[in-house]
Amino acid sequence: MTSASLFFPLKIGPYSLQHRVVMAPLTRMRAGAGNVPNEMAPTYYGQRASAGGLIIAEAAQVTPYGQGYPQTPGIHTPEQVAGWRAVTDAVHAKGGLIFLQLWHVGRSSHSSLLPGGALPVAPSAIAIKTEKSFTPDWESVPYETPRALALSDMPGIVEAYRIGARNALAAGFDGVEVHGANGYLLEQFLHDSSNKRTDAYGGPIENRARLLLEVTAAITHVWGADRVGVRLSPFGTFNDVGDSDPVSLYKYVFTELAHLDVAYLSLIEARGADGTRLGEPGAVDQLHPYWPKPLILAGGFDGASANQAIAEGRADAIAFGRHFIANPDLPGRLQAKVPLNEYNRETFYGGGAAGYVDYPSLGLAVTPDLPTAVQSR
Repeated sequence: MTSASLFFPLKIGPYSLQHRVVMAPLTRMRAGAGNVPNEMAPTYYGQRASAGGLIIAEAAQVTPYGQGYPQTPGIHTPEQVAGWRAVTDAVHAKGGLIFLQLWHVGRSSHSSLLPGGALPVAPSAIAIKTEKSFTPDWESVPYETPRALALSDMPGIVEAYRIGARNALAAGFDGVEVHGANGYLLEQFLHDSSNKRTDAYGGPIENRARLLLEVTAAITHVWGADRVGVRLSPFGTFNDVGDSDPVSLYKYVFTELAHLDVAYLSLIEARGADGTRLGEPGAVDQLHPYWPKPLILAGGFDGASANQAIAEGRADAIAFGRHFIANPDLPGRLQAKVPLNEYNRETFYGGGAAGYVDYPSLGLAVTPDLPTAVQSR
């Protein structure tokens, strides 16, 4: 056990957080024309910003060929950069920090969303069977069999992430997070259920991890490693992924990311519908020794379980999703132990102000437990 809590300061890269309640990246599907963050986005993020608090903004596709859902924001045009600049300005005005999650969905898309009706791409030509896709008109349709990326495509994928990282810098973000989770392109390469390649990007763990590591290295050359994080879901199965030996796979990935010296890892604990943890018991915890720097954990936490995870040394910070949607002042509410607003799932995706910028705030700020000390693992 440690003496740390959600309200101890924490150093991540060059930044000193005043508390450990992180806003998780949350896809809301409310971008405007040209996949530009809409005019309410600065209000939405500004409402949830707090002095010394960290927000990971919703995933932004680094290329129009990486979009997977209607009305998701991008980070590949000047107009999108300008839209995000309004968001970062709003967060910084509240004394907050904001990273942008960089995204390519791979096969988790549909040709109707992509330029020229192109097929989605993937490590292998294997369609998702367990979920449905959406068209731009929000019609639910089966996923298509994707086009397997050629070796000659790989430099372009890495370059798209590099340009996205450069654009995020121009938009005023404080850092970026590589989305390597939830069955999207980089995780599709990692897992042997979705990657059946026999070339340098398939087969052994070292090959399947190659694209994630190449992308991350390219981004660190733009930002510096200390302002780059990576999100992973070692035992997740969303979007029809999964690996036959996830512990060995992620031991390798953690070790290589540590060599790249990125600022933090954010891990999603896979949970079933009943809230129980999926995967080998304690498996996520088994991976901690292979990661020496700050670790952010997400997965259905409340205030009590978040404090327990930090006190037990399982995590250094906790990312909250649904509760942050419904509670703009979530860090203050958790510290004061006051009731939380209930979230409305029907307004999570798409729509307007309802369920986006209209949740009430009590205006509660956080008082750090140790105002003059910075805690780290």
